[in-house]
Amino acid sequence: MSRRSVELLADGEAIEEVYLVTDKQLRTNRQGNPFLQLELRDKTGAISARMWNANEHLFRAFEEGDFLRIKGKVQLYQGSLQILFTAFERVDKAHVTLAEFMPQSEHDIGRMYERLRSILLKVDDMHLRALVECFLMDEAFVRDFCRAPAGIRNHHAYVGGLLEHVVHLLEAADRLLPLYTELNRDLLLMGVFLHDVGKVRELSFERVFGYTDEGQLVGHIVIGVEMLDEKVAQVPGLTGEPFPKELLLRLKHMILSHHGAYEFGSPRLPMTPEAIALHHLDNLDAKVHSFTRDIRDDRQGPSAWTPYNHSLQRRLFKGVKEGAEPVTDGGES
Repeated sequence: MSRRSVELLADGEAIEEVYLVTDKQLRTNRQGNPFLQLELRDKTGAISARMWNANEHLFRAFEEGDFLRIKGKVQLYQGSLQILFTAFERVDKAHVTLAEFMPQSEHDIGRMYERLRSILLKVDDMHLRALVECFLMDEAFVRDFCRAPAGIRNHHAYVGGLLEHVVHLLEAADRLLPLYTELNRDLLLMGVFLHDVGKVRELSFERVFGYTDEGQLVGHIVIGVEMLDEKVAQVPGLTGEPFPKELLLRLKHMILSHHGAYEFGSPRLPMTPEAIALHHLDNLDAKVHSFTRDIRDDRQGPSAWTPYNHSLQRRLFKGVKEGAEPVTDGGES
């Protein structure tokens, strides 16, 4: 019998199903009574879940990353579905298929990786081509790069998300470069490849997406510069020549400035044509992905608007379905 996935859950439905716990909290209500607040997920999506009249013992009975068989009921609350559950039990990970619970890219990872290789290995500059080869010969790096998400919640937050994001940027850059002939093609493509490379060490993605200790303390931008230095040191073994200093500085600058603004965590503002192009391509892909994901995943019924997204600071217009009453309030409510 097939499992009841998150995307199929409906208001009023009684359920007894296994889900992955990605977040857990022990909270108290207005009367001071404790309750469990969980985020549950499978590969189709995530849903919040509550258990009233909980206690510390129940809270410590499982951990984030565990699989729980949840018994309860689905209800619509403030425009979103949630589960009110009355019982749960841990399920041994040996008895579940991990692929059913981890969100996955809709695109074939093998094909995306081959596309990445085909674009990057055509760069003309011998030093940059050797640098690409140093990364792609590293089997552990390639494995993690193909599995890592691009983020935990905001954009491309699924297995293969980082690879998908980078391939989309490479494709976009390849199409736009003929319009901006003064841009250095090889440099922009390498900047696209390297800008988020530090996320393979910043993020953990075995069962629950989170941050490694290195990710929390250092962050993917600085990690990316460190990884670049490590690989650049290997390039002379392939070319017989030292890596050009200015070329290395330009690559580092693209990594350090790709967030585009200090308030968004960018240590430097873009100061080269390739750096500003990378920033806007990166922002375009992330924002379009976030908008389309929120519209696609919203299950508020006939409402023309998604719930308020605190990250985007707005609601998104889905359009009015035939026979539905249009919603005129586009505010935060």
